[in-house]
Amino acid sequence: MTDRKLHEQKPPKKAQSQQPTLKPLNLTFIKTRFTFVDLFAGIGGFRIPLEQLGGKCLGYSEIDKAAIKVYQNNFIRYCNQDENNLGDIRQIGKLPFDIDLIVGGVPCQSWSVAGNLQGFKDPRGQLCFDAIRVVQENQPKAFIFENVRTLISNAHKSSLNLLIQEFHKLGYIVHVSLLNSYDFGVPQNRERMFLVGIKNDLDRCHEFKFPQPVTTKPKLIDILDDIQNYSSVVKPKIKPEILFGDKIPYSRNRFQKNDEFNDFFVFCDTRAGHTTIHSWDLIKTSSREKQICYTLLRNRRKKKYGAKDGNPLSFQDLSALISALQLTEIEQLIAKNILRYVPNIGYEFVNSKNSAGINGVYRVFLPSCDAIPTLTASGMNDFIATIHLDSSEDPETYKKMFIQEIYRKKCYRPISAQDAKRLQGFPEWFQAHESESTAKHQFGNSVSLPVIYHLAESLLKIIL
Repeated sequence: MTDRKLHEQKPPKKAQSQQPTLKPLNLTFIKTRFTFVDLFAGIGGFRIPLEQLGGKCLGYSEIDKAAIKVYQNNFIRYCNQDENNLGDIRQIGKLPFDIDLIVGGVPCQSWSVAGNLQGFKDPRGQLCFDAIRVVQENQPKAFIFENVRTLISNAHKSSLNLLIQEFHKLGYIVHVSLLNSYDFGVPQNRERMFLVGIKNDLDRCHEFKFPQPVTTKPKLIDILDDIQNYSSVVKPKIKPEILFGDKIPYSRNRFQKNDEFNDFFVFCDTRAGHTTIHSWDLIKTSSREKQICYTLLRNRRKKKYGAKDGNPLSFQDLSALISALQLTEIEQLIAKNILRYVPNIGYEFVNSKNSAGINGVYRVFLPSCDAIPTLTASGMNDFIATIHLDSSEDPETYKKMFIQEIYRKKCYRPISAQDAKRLQGFPEWFQAHESESTAKHQFGNSVSLPVIYHLAESLLKIIL
C-alpha cells in the first residue's frame, strides 16, 4: 500500500451543520411560550428541542424503567421537581391542566418490517387509539406523532386513513409527511412519518407547511472524534457499466452514486455488488470454488428453484449450471464453512441471513460517507472504519484494498453509544444510560432532535 492510498494528514476542521445548538436549559430564565405533554417519552427526544423553543413540559408518559431513569436524570432532578410521570397511556384521561401541544413517538414495532407489519393486530398498534383518546379528552391546540415510514406505505394505507379520519372527527386538520434526519443536519439516512394535527378553529390552521431541509449537509466524520487520519477525498468518476454491468440495482438509495464507489462495505454471501465482501473473499479459495459460489449466488433467487427469496440448489441443479461439477468440490466448500447441505433439498450458503453479516460484521462505513442507515433499537452488526481508504479505478482493487488495509488490520470499530447520541442530534450535555448496550438501544429508539426542532418551529408559527 502506497502513501497515496491512506491519508495521514492532520484532520481538517469539521464543517458546522445548520442544526440548532441544543444546550442545557435553565428553565428559570426561559419565558414559557407554550405547554406540552410528552407521551411515549422514551429518553426525551421530543422534550429537548421543545424546551429549546420555549416549551414547558407539564407531564410525561413512559413505562420503561430504564428509559424513565435516563429521562428523570436529565430533566426532573434539575427542574420541575414536582412534575409527575403520567404512567401508562392507557390510564391517562382528562388532565388537571390545559396544554397547547401533545407529542409522542407512538411505539412503531407493529408497523415495522421487524414487527412483521402486524399493525392494529399487534397490541402495540392499539396504542394509537389511546393517543387519539388522550387528544380527544384534552383538546390541545396541536399534536405531533412520529412513526416508522411503513405506516405511510400502501401496506398500511387504510390504517393511516383511519387514524386521520379519527382526528378529523375530533376537529383537527391533519398533515402527514416523511422527514429524513439527514435533511436536518445529522449524517443518518432516517426517514420517519410525522402526523401533525392542528385545531380547525385556529385562524391559520390551513397555513402549516413542513420545514424545508437545511442547506449544510454533514458527513459521518463530522460526529467522530477518534478518526485521526482523515482528509477530504475527491472520488474518481467510474462508468456505471464498470460498477454494475448491464443493470443498475433498483435498491440503491440517494446516498449511493451510480458513477462512484460506495463509501461502505457489506459482508454478505447472498447479494452481489462492487463493495460486497463474500466469505470466499476472506479465506483462501480457488477460482473454481469462487465460480461455484457465484453460480449459487446468481441463481438461488430464480423462481424455477423455489418460491423463497433465496433457495437451496440441489447437486443436479448445480451440475446443470457448472460443467463437470464434482461432489467433492461441494464438500470442500462445506469443509470451509461456506456452504451447507439442507437435507433432501440441496446446498445453500452458511451465511444466508443478510443482516447477520460474516464473522459478526455486517457493514463497515468509511468516515467519508454522507450518512449511515437508520439506527435501530435492536442494533445491527455495523462498524465504522478508523482510517479512510482512497478510491481505485477498478472495483476488484478497491475491494482488495479494503480487505487488506481495513479488515485484516482491524481498522474498524463498532458504532458506539456516543456515536448514536450524535447521530440522533442529542446535545453533549445529555447523560446516557450507563450501560453501553442499553444506551445504544435507547438512542436507536428515539427521534432525531433536529427534525423535531425544525418541525415544531414551523408548527409554533401557526398555533401561537
